[in-house]
Amino acid sequence: MTIERIETKQRMSRIVKHNGVIYLCGQVCSDATQGITEQTQTMLDKVDLLLEQAGSNREHILSATIYIKTMDDFAQMNTVWDNWLPQGFAPARACVTASMAREALLVEISVVAAQK
Repeated sequence: MTIERIETKQRMSRIVKHNGVIYLCGQVCSDATQGITEQTQTMLDKVDLLLEQAGSNREHILSATIYIKTMDDFAQMNTVWDNWLPQGFAPARACVTASMAREALLVEISVVAAQK
């Protein structure tokens, strides 16, 4: 069984593919100076690009783990998530509060998806 690693660096690969399953490394926003809405949207935009690169899309997401700095931002983050996710394609999902690698980050996501 072949494991394909894409954009591999010392600590991680951005994408790992195995047996028709795609694993994305944690994704964060493009601009950490923005608020939760913008951080969530640009984070999900990155997920779209990586899924496309890996041969998948939002409709094939199997699970998502969302790390949020404070639950005070939960409702706003969910509004962006709900608008981004195609109706009827909700994955298994967990959302937990977490310390972030950089102080300005408000949200991060890890995604597992099936190939199309």
